[in-house]
Amino acid sequence: MSRTTIDAAPAPYAPSTPAPSLAARIAVHPVTALVGILLVSLNMRAALSAVSPLLTDVSDGYGLSSTAGGLLTTLPVLLMGVTAPFVPRLVRRIGPERVVLGALVLLAAGVGLRVVTGTWALFAGSVVIGAAIALLNVTMPGLVKRDFPDRAATMTGVYTTSMIVGATLAAALSVPMEHAFGGWQGSLASWSVLALFAAAVWLPQVRRPAAGSGRGTAARPPAGERMAGLWRHPLAWQLALYMGVMSLLSYTLIAWMPTILTDQGMDRGTAGAVFAFCNLIQVGGAFVVPTLAGRMSSQRVLVALMVSCNVGGILGLVLAPVGGAWVWAVLLGIAQGGGFGLAMALIVLRSGGAAVASQLSGMSQMVGYFIAACGPVGFGALHQVTGGWTLPLVLLVVCCGVALTAGLGAGRAQTLRP
Repeated sequence: MSRTTIDAAPAPYAPSTPAPSLAARIAVHPVTALVGILLVSLNMRAALSAVSPLLTDVSDGYGLSSTAGGLLTTLPVLLMGVTAPFVPRLVRRIGPERVVLGALVLLAAGVGLRVVTGTWALFAGSVVIGAAIALLNVTMPGLVKRDFPDRAATMTGVYTTSMIVGATLAAALSVPMEHAFGGWQGSLASWSVLALFAAAVWLPQVRRPAAGSGRGTAARPPAGERMAGLWRHPLAWQLALYMGVMSLLSYTLIAWMPTILTDQGMDRGTAGAVFAFCNLIQVGGAFVVPTLAGRMSSQRVLVALMVSCNVGGILGLVLAPVGGAWVWAVLLGIAQGGGFGLAMALIVLRSGGAAVASQLSGMSQMVGYFIAACGPVGFGALHQVTGGWTLPLVLLVVCCGVALTAGLGAGRAQTLRP
């Protein structure tokens, strides 16, 4: 008797997963995610950097003291630290896409509030802006870890570069836009347009399908990926301290480098050109260093290189501030752009998943921005007490030693897992 093979027919009533909608398919496309991340990151420093070139006009307009004027730039940094630890819980509750969308709308509202008549609105808007940027700062590493797991370090370099480009453009365009719009209010308010445009482009991401579901709901990292006891882990503290001290160095030199150069005899125009050149170098460092970090199992060599560039540039400002200014601008540009990019890359590389990256980002940025907020104020106070720049700059070199110690620990090849 011959054997007969019968192919099994598919069950006529087998349940099927509904096909994702066009909006959902667009949302998960890598190009859509990349464009959205680039536009979001352009907003992550622009609203802060736009204030510095206009600070004299803003202070004169409201009769603010130098201390109150300094608070305008310090207050958002403090709020970034205060808000950061609460963001991972919000991400788990409503999903990272909705957090980013809400943060962009909040950022636009803060920018608008800042130019409403009255000093209360000026400072209230700064508070809102700081909280909105904290939401973006903490959420982005988890999104990069989730959406680009095999290229997380490179993508970190891409979005940190975009962030610095946004800050540089804001600083460069603030004064021309003040003339174009007839006042500093119009110049500052214009940055709300960039935030709203990024929100519109990001909107399809909210329709991203959740993992394992055909429904158009925002994706959430699984709750089980969370890591208990993160605040007691030495590696987490090493990352937080490295990021904090590198941010302190960066914010301090951003605030005071042009003044240091002019006090040593350089004219204001040349000092501004040197500072702008330093910012331009940061763009390259912010992309190249995280990309290199992703190709290494251990990033300790990069940590040592970034700290060494900081030390060289700072000592140069002590020994030959005018004669070697362009050289010190190169070293400090590499250290500031590359050092920040490396700190963000280490958060991604040391995390065992998107939820851990969000947790670690929240902790690192809370600790880091509290440390960073002390830099410009403390540096200026020490200069006022001593009457010179040597002791404050030497103290920054001591801070570099702290960054090196913490960074060498954070740069080891190890991973924080649930």
